[in-house]
Amino acid sequence: MARVTVEDCIQKVPNRFDLVLLAAHRARNISAGSELTLDRDNDKNPVVSLREIAEDNLDLKALKDSLVNGLQRVIPSDEEEEDRASPQDDLPQIASKPTPVDPDEADMLKALQSDRDGAPDNRF
Repeated sequence: MARVTVEDCIQKVPNRFDLVLLAAHRARNISAGSELTLDRDNDKNPVVSLREIAEDNLDLKALKDSLVNGLQRVIPSDEEEEDRASPQDDLPQIASKPTPVDPDEADMLKALQSDRDGAPDNRF
């Protein structure tokens, strides 16, 4: 990458790690067919994306939101966000485990025999 382009971008995006993520995301968008905001000038996609960032041709907040949405594995629905009314709800919910039931002698004998014989456990 051109040093001048990176130095120009650092003024717009001070964190170099964020700059790399944003420029790479934009370069992938360009590869996927996104519209260019400036002339290519025989440059490759990463350099074009850096030039776009340096010249303020992109909405960096929208680009960052697009990057985050692309990396999310679970997208919360609107109903889930509305259900979170208090900070107490932000704590992870622990699923209640069913209480184990003490097996009777017949079940215990079957389990021991299946373990001895190497048979699959069909109790659950």
